[in-house]
Amino acid sequence: MSHHHFLIHKPHSYLSQFVYEQKRKKRLLGALFDFPVGTMAIGRLDEDSEGLLFLTTDGKVSAQVRSKLVEKEYYAQVDGIITQQAVSQMTNGVEIGFNGTKYMTKNCKASLIQQLPCFIGDGRRIRDERHGPTSWVSITLTEGKFRQVRKMTAAVGFPTLRLIRIRIGNTSLEGLNVGSVKEVNQFDI
Repeated sequence: MSHHHFLIHKPHSYLSQFVYEQKRKKRLLGALFDFPVGTMAIGRLDEDSEGLLFLTTDGKVSAQVRSKLVEKEYYAQVDGIITQQAVSQMTNGVEIGFNGTKYMTKNCKASLIQQLPCFIGDGRRIRDERHGPTSWVSITLTEGKFRQVRKMTAAVGFPTLRLIRIRIGNTSLEGLNVGSVKEVNQFDI
């Protein structure tokens, strides 16, 4: 059996799934492309997040991508002008809540972003400038706890307003417009 692999630039307000059995109507990935039966998202981006998502029909590949050996890089727009001290705290690990218990995040890469790459796009309007400044930080993880990046930025005093996954392994979001899907022979992780 030949498997299918896809890269997608998940838009804000879409769920990283194909079936939603609750009463509220939600936007699902299947609305963006006619995926083959058995296609699944590898990892997730929550409804409020956007960016690079891998989809596959091969469960073995899914396990490889989700492993702690593969880096996932995120750009987070945060409330306020994030400090180098806050970035250093995240790099060294911060305490967040996970499944009702406290968890210390593993060391990661984090840095201030001065200039956003053009492939990020404008995205949805976050808020009016009258509500204060915002800034951007890059965070690269090899783990992926539920809403981890959002919890990390909040733990250092700069809540996330917009979150974009820009890279998984060696594969970047560059060249994928919001909502676009690209079939690939394999993932470059």
